[in-house]
Amino acid sequence: MTTLTNAMSRSRTARSPFFEWWRSVDHLTLAFFVCLLGTGLILSMAASPAAAERLRLDDPFYFLYRHSIFVLLGFFGATFLSFFNTVNARRIAVLTLLGSLVLLCIVQIAGYEVKGAKRWLSIGPFGLQPSEFAKPAFVVFAAWMFSVGKRDLSVPAVPIVFSAYLLLIFFLIQQPDFGQSFLVTVCFAAVFFFAGLSLGWMLFMLAGSAMAAFAAYIFMPHVQSRIMRFLSPAGDDNYQTERALEAISSGGFFGRGPGEGDVKFSLPDGHTDFIFAVTVEEFGFLISAIIMVLLAGFVIRCFRNALKLNDYFCQLAVAGLATMIGIQMLINLFVNLNMAPPKGMTLPFISYGGSSMLALCFSAGLILSFTRRRPGAYGFGN
Repeated sequence: MTTLTNAMSRSRTARSPFFEWWRSVDHLTLAFFVCLLGTGLILSMAASPAAAERLRLDDPFYFLYRHSIFVLLGFFGATFLSFFNTVNARRIAVLTLLGSLVLLCIVQIAGYEVKGAKRWLSIGPFGLQPSEFAKPAFVVFAAWMFSVGKRDLSVPAVPIVFSAYLLLIFFLIQQPDFGQSFLVTVCFAAVFFFAGLSLGWMLFMLAGSAMAAFAAYIFMPHVQSRIMRFLSPAGDDNYQTERALEAISSGGFFGRGPGEGDVKFSLPDGHTDFIFAVTVEEFGFLISAIIMVLLAGFVIRCFRNALKLNDYFCQLAVAGLATMIGIQMLINLFVNLNMAPPKGMTLPFISYGGSSMLALCFSAGLILSFTRRRPGAYGFGN
């Protein structure tokens, strides 16, 4: 009898790693993540045939199959990453930042050019964009350094993070990629703000960003040209934006029906940067609003968890990653609605794009890891 009791006791305490993960992971964040990935697959199914037809590909679902591969790799990668504890997840993020910086150097030498920008490395049939992975990795690195600086005032956290930021921005401008530079700057400022650093530093960053933007406008002709085209939308260079607005206006409240959209056949980036316009045309404002609610819900849930975390590093990292995803969503929407110049920014977890999808899933995996309910992780008994 004693042996049976001991065996039952061991069976209750010797829980499997999966059980421990499922018990501790934030189920609502995970649910939002899965729903967004599933929604992206459905919308890719609608946009893929038009994209394949424009490029004269034999398989109408060429992009859907590739998108499915990226989604599966991203989901399992995020799940695997979420199994790690806080320290190891942070180490993976820092190593990713170092690796991304090395690859950004290689891009300048061996990268290939698309639409006037050299941002990708060729890996077999796929293209890798290192800057996509540098964004979340830098956010985690900044959060780590600020948390270390708070514990040990002798650590020059601010100069170290600023040096990493300037190095990353240097590589991004070399490509050039001002959209990513803007997003990295906003995320850096957000982590700075969440860390509670002085108003003087914030004003310094604001003034520096304004001066950098002005200098880019004056000394870089392609930046000036893009801004002028945005301010004067009558030219041929705004073709995609005009077609996106046409798709949005024709969609109405309930849309024209799945597969019934016309504009996607003449919208070159309808499966990537302008998938929101394709969604509105076929599924209407109602379904599009639901997608935005899912994205907003994911971001808000991350902020809610960050506020209740006891670990200062985890608070900063989760809030910074949530800011990155939320700002990227807003930039994509503003571009689709002609409220901002085209940035080459995907709609998080929805748009087609291998590097973007994998990097966003990497961000989600870090968030799931940092917000797991470990002993003492949350305050107020959560």
